[in-house]
Amino acid sequence: MDFFRVQSVAKMMDLIKTYVNPLDLNEIISLKDALGSILSEDIIAKENVPSFSRSVVDGYAVQSKDTYGASETMPGFLTVVGEVEMGKVSTEVVQTGEAVYVPTGGMIPKGSDSVVMIEDCEQVQDLLNITRSVGKNENVIREGEDAKVGEVLLEKGKRLRPQELGALASLGINQVPVTKKLTIGYLSSGDEIVPYDTKKLSPGKIRDVNGVTIPALAEQWGVNVKVSEIANDDYSDFRQKANELFEECDALFISGGSSVGEKDYTTEVIQSLGNGDPGIVVHGVSIKPGKPTIMSVSSKKPVIGLPGHPASAMIIFQLFGKEIVSRLQGSNSYKKVSTKAVVSQNIPSSPGRTDYVRVTLEEGNPFPKAIPVLGKSGLIKTLVKSDGLLEIEEKKEGVKQGDVVTVHYFL
Repeated sequence: MDFFRVQSVAKMMDLIKTYVNPLDLNEIISLKDALGSILSEDIIAKENVPSFSRSVVDGYAVQSKDTYGASETMPGFLTVVGEVEMGKVSTEVVQTGEAVYVPTGGMIPKGSDSVVMIEDCEQVQDLLNITRSVGKNENVIREGEDAKVGEVLLEKGKRLRPQELGALASLGINQVPVTKKLTIGYLSSGDEIVPYDTKKLSPGKIRDVNGVTIPALAEQWGVNVKVSEIANDDYSDFRQKANELFEECDALFISGGSSVGEKDYTTEVIQSLGNGDPGIVVHGVSIKPGKPTIMSVSSKKPVIGLPGHPASAMIIFQLFGKEIVSRLQGSNSYKKVSTKAVVSQNIPSSPGRTDYVRVTLEEGNPFPKAIPVLGKSGLIKTLVKSDGLLEIEEKKEGVKQGDVVTVHYFL
């Protein structure tokens, strides 16, 4: 296999979709522990939500036709015949020309089809003056409007956010079927790399930035991360640490190698893991930054060799690591969070590769302004100053000032 048999970004994504498949590891967990988890099966509503029609405002339940034409200059008049108490079944029946007071969340009485807000009427003894007309079902949530019996409330593969937890709670669901939380392994390598908490650096040594940023990104995506001690530039040590993670985790990310250095064992180590089927499928991506990226799949587990530069490693992990994590989890809810923006200056690019330029975003109309963050590609401070990545497609020779471009937010 030739080094840098380069694949495009699109081809890399296609290969991830081809070789990385959802794990068949499911479990039942408590609703209170389910935030960020992925549903392993559809959730079917077994009751209507809400279970009764209720008001969304404080006001008066009426027949909407009785309010037509009502205004401040020509109010309508209805007779108040009762009041609904919170948490109790409404026993009143609203007839033509009648109204019943109902609080927010209270049950809508039979015979009524809408609620006039309390701000739009005035009660004088049993007489109600209405200064605004309402339409049918206005200010009312009908029985089953959120969910009907037999309806698919949430689909398999949905990541559970607070709003999904609320939907499950509305159905009284406490135990949730989810995909077991993914565990990925992370390994930094290189004789020059030392733990990030090293107080005093020896000449030629570098603190392990990737060992913090990559696991932090993964944990932010809702997965467990197992981090190894740093591997030396020694095949035996490198291979032992990598293999331990490979056996214990669902995917493995290695940072620090993938160049052509004499002591770079990354490719050899990756080739040695698992059953080797199909093995390394990508050895270089036509992307800047991050060209020296490796992707292998062995024993159905993906292994990614990330660039050593912290900025490049973080960008590659943001682009491809998230896709791999999403595929393994069986999630159908992963979307790149992006925006359209107007570029502030000309930015050259080389056709045949996809460029991701770090940018800050300033308010603008109709689109925000994307301003490149200047600096050498390996500098982590350029990421600190950035809001996202401006994408220059591989067929383009760059973008011009004023062009509308796509910017992917950092997640």
